[in-house]
Amino acid sequence: MEASATTAPNEHEAVAKPAAKKTASRSVSKRRSFKGLSLEQRQNERREKLIEAGLQVYGTQGFFSVTVRDVCNEAKLTERYFYESFKRSEELFKTIYLRLIEQLQQNILAAVMQSKAEAKLMIEAGLTAMFKSLQDDPRMARILFIDAILVHEMHGNTINEAVSRFDRMIQAFMMLMFPKKPVPKTDLSLLSTGLNGFVTHIAMRWVIGGFREPLSQVLAACQVAYLSILQWMEKEPQD
Repeated sequence: MEASATTAPNEHEAVAKPAAKKTASRSVSKRRSFKGLSLEQRQNERREKLIEAGLQVYGTQGFFSVTVRDVCNEAKLTERYFYESFKRSEELFKTIYLRLIEQLQQNILAAVMQSKAEAKLMIEAGLTAMFKSLQDDPRMARILFIDAILVHEMHGNTINEAVSRFDRMIQAFMMLMFPKKPVPKTDLSLLSTGLNGFVTHIAMRWVIGGFREPLSQVLAACQVAYLSILQWMEKEPQD
């Protein structure tokens, strides 16, 4: 009888321990996963919400008129989640800026590659894609061609890298148009930078002016530089 009495509590205890472990395991699982999403997935989801919110408020109100709280209100998140992904507003702005630059470049490249393999048509397609992208999304236009110039932290490497990307894209485009033309690489590089600056300043004026000039007029102005260089490159080399 004594042995039996002693054994019973141990059996209950043995049954209770696995149950306790299962409860603890479920508790940890709930902390790690919510609505089928892992902690990392939820963090990425919140980050994307902040980026989209930043695009909206920066692109409509301007960087200097927006606070972290404004971004969080737009994203419907608390401020602690902002600092989970970004150290400060400038870091969010930089992320949005680089994403928009990449998007704009992809739009231009896609348009050029889809056009007929004729230099003038490729020029028109690329420029149209660029300016239509800005016109269709004024938020992109404002961030890239107004606020990016004004935000101090954007000066230096970030803007220089974005400019270099477009320089390289234009140079590749010119080499595509004239694969057999013996133009020194350094000349193409300088010409590409010049074309980039020409179009960028026209774009800045157009955006700052609220897209006042008709798109056709802006495109015609930009094509002047491209077509002039095109004409120069088509000439036979002089003896």
